[in-house]
Amino acid sequence: MFFSIIIPLYNRPQEIDELLDTLTRQTYKQFEVLVLEDGSVNKADEIVKKYTDRLDLRYYEKPNEGQGFTRNFGFERAKGDYFVIFDSDCLIPENYLQIVNDSLATNWLDAYGGPDGAHASFTPIQKAISYAMTSPFTTGGIRGNKKGIGQFHPRSFNMGISRAVWEKVGGFIITRLGEDIEYSIRIHSSGFKIGLIPNAIVYHKRRTDFVKFYKQLHFFGRARINIYKFFPSQLKLVHFFPACATLGILFTIIANLFAWRIAVLCNAVLALYILLIFFHSLIKNKSLKIAFLSIIAALTQLTAYGLGFMQDFWKRVILKRS
Repeated sequence: MFFSIIIPLYNRPQEIDELLDTLTRQTYKQFEVLVLEDGSVNKADEIVKKYTDRLDLRYYEKPNEGQGFTRNFGFERAKGDYFVIFDSDCLIPENYLQIVNDSLATNWLDAYGGPDGAHASFTPIQKAISYAMTSPFTTGGIRGNKKGIGQFHPRSFNMGISRAVWEKVGGFIITRLGEDIEYSIRIHSSGFKIGLIPNAIVYHKRRTDFVKFYKQLHFFGRARINIYKFFPSQLKLVHFFPACATLGILFTIIANLFAWRIAVLCNAVLALYILLIFFHSLIKNKSLKIAFLSIIAALTQLTAYGLGFMQDFWKRVILKRS
């Protein structure tokens, strides 16, 4: 199997340096790398040159279109039997391609996704954010999990498609706001087999502070409504959970100001949830600092996603604005 690794890049030269360095260590060698500079001002051309003698590597510059259409640009130029998509802020374990190749040889998938984890080099905030994005007690529990709700939808930070999928389904038809989920749904509906490769893990760096994390998750909440506009049946009850949690937190704040008897119960529920997050993160990360930061990360994730979801639900579903 020959893989084409597709990496969109926008103003993140340091990240692509670290990602390409991990790719030089792959134990499986049958692959090429396409780095796609999507209208960046802070370009990575000089950094990419460092790797041209260590990788089968091509570098392209193009006008800014967003990650979805930039991946299409890469698909059109890829030589591989299978296309692998990474975000530029990922680090790839050295046995990643070997795991994928062996898995596809024994259990063929026309498209696959893999989980994401926290690398030992990540900051405590990044590890806390990684916990929130993958915990079963936040919205992260449905990411990279074969026990998730409904169909499995690979996410574009760690996703692969066969050339046959590209030739039949085409590429992304929206460039952001849930473009990977929309693409996965079309792949499913075209009769292709999609699945999770549990051991095909990448280390996803996440955001470096909670303000950036809030903005990212607010965007994700809006993206869920964007997917609904394409596929109404894909809006599940679980997707309303962050909005309900956000309203619950707001209600708790108001109750503490005006209705202390109700507030007692609300505070108890919120305290139990916070303790659940704290001790689960503590067991998983073995760090008190990360456990405390995980509480902030989890509450940030729920409220940011919930507010983004409610914003676009009101505008695009209730008011029917485009």
